[in-house]
Amino acid sequence: MSNASWANPFRQRLLAGETLIGSWCALANPVTTEVLGLAGFDWLVLDGEHAPNDITTFVPQLMALKGSASAPVVRPPCNEPVIIKRLLDIGFYNFLIPFVETEEEARRAVASTRYPPAGIRGVSVSHRSNMYGTLADYNATINDNITVLVQIETPQGVDNIDAIAAVDGVDGIFVGPGDLSAALGYLGQPAHPEVLKVIRHIFERACAAGKPGGILAPVEADARRYLEWGASFVAVGSDLGVFRNATQALCDRFKK
Repeated sequence: MSNASWANPFRQRLLAGETLIGSWCALANPVTTEVLGLAGFDWLVLDGEHAPNDITTFVPQLMALKGSASAPVVRPPCNEPVIIKRLLDIGFYNFLIPFVETEEEARRAVASTRYPPAGIRGVSVSHRSNMYGTLADYNATINDNITVLVQIETPQGVDNIDAIAAVDGVDGIFVGPGDLSAALGYLGQPAHPEVLKVIRHIFERACAAGKPGGILAPVEADARRYLEWGASFVAVGSDLGVFRNATQALCDRFKK
C-alpha cells in the first residue's frame, strides 16, 4: 500500500491557511465521537488531558472515525515522549501539545513525533499506524505527515511566543483560554478584556511567523471574534457541552 492512502490532508489544509472548524471530544466514547464525525467538522480533538481517555479508549474512537471527513487530533496529558510515541503507534497523526512555555519544550514536542535522525521517536516494526507493517514506505514518509500544534496557556509561553512559533515542525499555535485566563489572574473569565488583549497578541505573533492560530471557543460570539482576528482553526464546541446544554433545555421545557 502506498503512502497516498494515508497522507495527512489535515496538515496540508492547515498549512495552506484554510479555515478549519472543529469540536472537542470529551466523553471518551466511540459512539458520540462517531456521531460528531458525521456532523462535518474539519477536525475533532480527542482529549487526553482533561477527559477520561487513554490508549484503550482512543483506539475505538479512531476506528469510529474511519471514513469520516473529520481529522482526529489528540491532546496528550503532557509533553512526554513515551506517551506521544504510544499515541503515534495507535494511529494519531495530529497532536495538540498542552502547556508549552519555551522553545526547548516546543522542540521536544516535535522531536517526540519524528523518527531519527530528525527526532527521538522509538521504532516499532508493526503497529496500528503503519497498518501492522503493511505500509512499505511508512518510515520514510511519516515524519512529513505529522501535525504538531502547541498550546500557549501561561505568561511564560506568551513571552516566548516568537521563539516557540519559529521552531521548525511546529505547525500551529493554539490558545488555551481557560488556563491562560487563570494564569493572568482572571480565572473563569476567558473573555476579560485583558485576556482578550493577550489572545489577540498571540494570534498576531503566530501570523507574523507564518503559523496558523487556533483556539477553543464554545461561545459563538467569541469564536466569530477570533476568526475575525485571524484564527484559522477554531473548535466551536464540545460533545459534553452540547449534550449538557441540550439535556438541560429538554428537561426545563417540561419541568419549569
